[in-house]
Amino acid sequence: MKVIGVTGGVGAGKSEALAWLDRRNDCRVIMADQAAHQLEEPGQVCYEPLLALLGDDILDGEGKIDKRKMAAKIFADEALLQGVNAIVHPAVKAYLTAQIEKERTAGKIQFLFLEAALLIEEGYTGIVDEMWYVHAEEAVRRQRLKQNRGYTDEKIASILKSQLSEAEFRKHCDVVIENNGTLQSVYTQIEKELGEDQWQKQ
Repeated sequence: MKVIGVTGGVGAGKSEALAWLDRRNDCRVIMADQAAHQLEEPGQVCYEPLLALLGDDILDGEGKIDKRKMAAKIFADEALLQGVNAIVHPAVKAYLTAQIEKERTAGKIQFLFLEAALLIEEGYTGIVDEMWYVHAEEAVRRQRLKQNRGYTDEKIASILKSQLSEAEFRKHCDVVIENNGTLQSVYTQIEKELGEDQWQKQ
């Protein structure tokens, strides 16, 4: 089984590529954000530490962490943001590492894809076999973020400024998937990288 990390800037189109891969046989896609949300549920490993850090006023009426309340609190306080990251990021990394071992033991899939915004920054290059960079030109990404998410120019500029540069992404990645055109072009590039004859077609 090959473990492939998938990263790239916001608006590059990672989600669409991974959704397509998730429909294929012999592979599994794990999204780090979804894993984090799972680990923040009541009874899970991040729940009590987050309440201890942030207080129970971040809970909704059912006793679950309200993501909007938590976001409002941590993004107004850099120390709290760092505290949350110190709780969530290691837990997610441990979860993903365990899932890799589980799939290796089961031996039923050929490819395991991990997607996370901070794969490079959090040291996942030492966990995956290959790192893929989904790339789109900045103008294309800006247009997608305006059209698909309704982001303002100011919000887009703030997000882009906080992310790695294209040079840094390319420096740490083994494969670049260009996503400036059609999704079919993206699918063709992926199949070429993986070897089309390895897929069990649905």
